[in-house]
Amino acid sequence: MFVSFEGIDGSGKTTQAELLVKRLADEGRDVLALREPGGTELGERIRELLLDGPAMSPWAEASLFAAARAELVAEVIRPAIDRGAVVVCDRYVDSSLAYQGVARGLGVERVLELNLAATGGLLPDRTFVLLLAPKDARRTTNDRIEREDAEFVRRVDDGYRRLVTMFPERCVAIDASRAPDAIAEEVRRELA
Repeated sequence: MFVSFEGIDGSGKTTQAELLVKRLADEGRDVLALREPGGTELGERIRELLLDGPAMSPWAEASLFAAARAELVAEVIRPAIDRGAVVVCDRYVDSSLAYQGVARGLGVERVLELNLAATGGLLPDRTFVLLLAPKDARRTTNDRIEREDAEFVRRVDDGYRRLVTMFPERCVAIDASRAPDAIAEEVRRELA
């Protein structure tokens, strides 16, 4: 099984991914926790460039995310799925759809096409989209993307809300304004 967590920065997706990984490990499952971009030597170098590097064009940004993702799928995700592990990823393709497709204006369909080519069509079995009003998000870092203005964050939030309606068979909207344990219980019920 392949599960991803999505949402604006500060929505609690990392916390939820960690809680799910812990629960699955406690149940004795073979579980692999990943974050994007990263997870491979190339992915970590691209992560540094994306988060702490210079300003870049929207397509350069989208392409770098797709390159890191391609390597993660080839080196880590597909082998883990093939051995029967549960893969839990903090961000995946939907981040690019919301951030570059919607907020940067590249178009969801075009960014999806790029990412499907890069990943060999691999999408999560279930994506939990943590929805939280941008004003309530808990900012934790100050990287290149998190330094964007409030209007950009609003567009990203709008992007995630659109994705839930575009991909209802895969994406589950989660009210992220609740306590982490209540959210984790909803995630558990959805996966059951």
